[in-house]
Amino acid sequence: MKRLFMAVAMLVVAVAVLMAQDSYNRRVYKVGNDSLPYRELVPQKMSQDVDYPLIIFLHGAGERGIDNEKQLTHGAQMFLNPINRDKYKAYVLFPQCPEDGYWAYDSRPQSFVPDSMPIQEEPTTQVKLLRGLILNYVKNYNVDPNRVYVMGLSMGGMAVYDIVARYPQLFAAAVPICGTVNPERLKDVRGVKFRIYHGDADNVVTVEGSRRAYLELKEHHVNVNYFEFPGITHGSWVQAFNDPDLLKWMFKCIRSDRD
Repeated sequence: MKRLFMAVAMLVVAVAVLMAQDSYNRRVYKVGNDSLPYRELVPQKMSQDVDYPLIIFLHGAGERGIDNEKQLTHGAQMFLNPINRDKYKAYVLFPQCPEDGYWAYDSRPQSFVPDSMPIQEEPTTQVKLLRGLILNYVKNYNVDPNRVYVMGLSMGGMAVYDIVARYPQLFAAAVPICGTVNPERLKDVRGVKFRIYHGDADNVVTVEGSRRAYLELKEHHVNVNYFEFPGITHGSWVQAFNDPDLLKWMFKCIRSDRD
């Protein structure tokens, strides 16, 4: 029975990814010899007279590669929901990290304990490309620069903290899911609103990462909400995606200052 359940679950995921592949455009962002494959969902019934929010979704370690497909495994369906597409019109980008990368770090950190996470390193090639991709959309598409949102899970949740800590002025909202960060890096991110999710039984990325991030952000008077799911292990993105207030909250976030 367990094997049957797993087979059905894998089939459901495969079908969801195939559906997403039909809706998300294949794109590649290039700078010199470096490139970042990504998928793009454009606003439904788009008007050239309207500036739309921009959402960057950063996948976890299991979706790394060069196929420009696996990054749609988690989260892509949330934006294809016909109600969400009609109510929350936005550009949605799903970039893909290469197999030998780790978004915010050159390699997987030795420990995910918050105080053991790196405090400051040079930005990785992937983070530089992400920043360039965002600036490209703000400059060349009808994107509202005050409504740029970044969200991610696991390895991608760590990258959310990293890119916001480096370039806080770019973002209005950040949603790290089951991520972690050295809290020392969150002392100067005011202007960005946070919504953090984690399972308290996470056996891959310790929940202490999100707890410490929440306390640090509160101490520095950052607008932050924290949701912890009892008994949930590493896959807390399922609960996060099912939060009926997630997109409603996100689309209300507007950056009012320009540093």
